[in-house]
This record gives sequence, C-alpha cells and structure tokens, in this order.
Amino acid sequence: MPIASNGSVSLYYDREGDTAGDAAPVVFVSEAGLGGWLWGWQHAALTGPFETVVWDLRGTGRSDAPPAPYAMSELVADLEAVLAECDIHNAHLVGCGLGGAIALAAARTTTRVTTLSLFGTAARGDEFGLDALFAPPTDREAIRDSLEAALSDEFSAAQPDAVEGIVDWRADGDADRAGWEAQRAALDEFDATEWLVEVTQPTRVVHGSEDDLVAPAAGRELARGLPRGEFTELDGAGHLAFVERSRDANDLLLGFLESQVNSPADGS
Repeated sequence: MPIASNGSVSLYYDREGDTAGDAAPVVFVSEAGLGGWLWGWQHAALTGPFETVVWDLRGTGRSDAPPAPYAMSELVADLEAVLAECDIHNAHLVGCGLGGAIALAAARTTTRVTTLSLFGTAARGDEFGLDALFAPPTDREAIRDSLEAALSDEFSAAQPDAVEGIVDWRADGDADRAGWEAQRAALDEFDATEWLVEVTQPTRVVHGSEDDLVAPAAGRELARGLPRGEFTELDGAGHLAFVERSRDANDLLLGFLESQVNSPADGS
C-alpha cells in the first residue's frame, strides 16, 4: 500500500498514469470527511493525459487518524508530504470544499503548486456550511439523507443508481465522526482574504449554481480576489457539481490544464 509520512502520520495515496512531456501531474484534494472515491469521475478522465494522485486526508479512509483537532497547516504539510513522496516538484491541484482551502493554502506556502482548480470553495471558513454533508459510514440511510445537501434534486431523481453507488463508496471510505470533526476544525480559523493576492497561480473556481453548502457568491468573491482567478458556474448543480455534471467539469478541467502545459507556469 503506497504511503507517505508526515512525522508519525501515515497517508495513503494512489498514483496512476504517466504524464507526457513536461506536464505537471494532477493531485486531487478531497472534501472534509470524504474519501478518494470523490474524484472517480475526474480520475478516469484525466489519467492518461496526466499522471494523477488521489490521497486520503488524515482522519479518512486508509490514512491515519491522529487525535483532533487538525490545523490547516498540518493538512497542508500532509499534502506536501504526499508530493514529496511522489517526487512531484510541480502539481496541478484540484480540490473541493476543505480540499480547496488546503490547495489555496498550499499554493501560498509551497513551491510545488502550478495551478488550482477549486470546486465549492470560499476564502473564509465561516462561508463553509458543511455540517449537513456528514453521515456515519455505518448508517446507509443517513448517508442517503446527507446526499440531499450535496447533490441537486434533479440529479438524485434522474440518477438513482449513481446515488446508490455513492452510498456504497461513502460507507467504505469516508471518515467517522471523530475524523470529520477533526478535519472540519481546520476551517474554523481559515481566512484567506488578506493573502489571496499572494496566490498568483492560474486558478479556475467552479461552483454549482444550487450549492447549498458553500454559496456560489462566495466562489465568485474568491475568484475576484485572486490575481489570476476565473469563475465558472455549472447551472443546476449542487456542491458536488463535478460528480453530477462530470462531463462538463472534466471538459473544463482538461481545457484549463492543457492550456497550461508548456506555459511558464507549468515549469517548462
């Protein structure tokens, strides 16, 4: 089992593909409490054009779960440890929610970040209303109920098999209550508004128009505060817009990332 270590904390990761030429790998950073299953749709589309890395945050899945709370600096250091273990010097980071906040903080404090693609992300911790997303992995009915907050009603009604698949994956790989609360605590003091100008990497901020957990207005504000930020809204989609609008999200990601290949920002 591939493991990166940050001190005494072991972090599970999965690495696939072989990036062509000078293109940087794509590294996914998950939402609070959610396992690597979250990026299955994007992983399938991007592996091939890019090398991809998916990892479990501390407190989730096959990574260690040290005592709470977790600081944002610890989660950024975890990401740095995964990148170092994979010998990745330049990475395209793709994050959602808490994962987007981790990616933002990493872009400010490390030298390994080439671009950012941020889904359902805001610049301040008080703009993340993620509590409705948690469900105990042992309670399948609670998981189904929690998905009502993460996915649009239209998607849930039209794709019941996909919803059941997500329930299966969440039951197998999500964080328990202790892990969830430990991760969620990292957002309590998160406020990037004063240092967004320091994040100069090209950044695509993507939001579902029906996101009930992080308001689309917060995503627009985030993009406006970034020197090279662009905002895109996926009409009708909820917080996990890249799941229910995976084809559109994948097209956005591939177009954005491929536009950076062989550019100065990609380290070539």
